[in-house]
Amino acid sequence: MPELADFLILGAILFCISIAGIFLNRKNLIVILMCIELMLLSVNLNFIAFSYFNADIAGQVFVFFVLTVAAAESAIGLAILIVLFRNKGSINVEDLNALKG
Repeated sequence: MPELADFLILGAILFCISIAGIFLNRKNLIVILMCIELMLLSVNLNFIAFSYFNADIAGQVFVFFVLTVAAAESAIGLAILIVLFRNKGSINVEDLNALKG
């Protein structure tokens, strides 16, 4: 039976991979969005692990709110990505400087 520490270590590893993905790849907007999603999912794993081992449902309810925010963030991020691709023809983050008002 896995212990709480096993889930927390897995969540920390996933979180570190997502942080490394953001810092190592600063050119592709899709990869950055995927790393942010992985970061949110690693936090959700910790919420669910604490909720399960403490026999409290509050962590699982909070996960639904985080997933809702993550879905909205993905939709808005992809909309910005589509606008960027239509205007510039590429999805490089360096081209976002042209969107300054």
